[in-house]
Amino acid sequence: MFYPAYIHADADGSASGFFPDVPGCYFAGDTLNDAFRDAQSVLMAHFETLCERGEALPGARGVEHHLEAQPDDFTDGQWLLVDINMNQFDGRAERINITLPRRLLTKIDTFVRDHPQFSNRSAFLAEAARRALTREQI
Repeated sequence: MFYPAYIHADADGSASGFFPDVPGCYFAGDTLNDAFRDAQSVLMAHFETLCERGEALPGARGVEHHLEAQPDDFTDGQWLLVDINMNQFDGRAERINITLPRRLLTKIDTFVRDHPQFSNRSAFLAEAARRALTREQI
């Protein structure tokens, strides 16, 4: 899942930013590239802390949402989309038995075969469910 981050570069070359969808999650670096690298590790650490506390992980909204909701908060900087594999925060996997129409299952299997970011059918279905649930929360 991609989380939008907003980042500002300072005159000395350092940079800092934040995730509008994740309250209290900030990152920084001595250079813009350092800040980019720090963004993903900070977001992962933040999510691990939320999981340890038993708190829900915030969903990601699109850049457009933030620009429409609070345009004055996003000037003189740039957007960065940070990709996070949400599987690592879901806890222990549980085997389930589901029934799907054969034609839909064939489409899913073809999609998974053509998109290696999904290691298998279960990974695809889990990501599709996460995205649907995130849309419902917004």
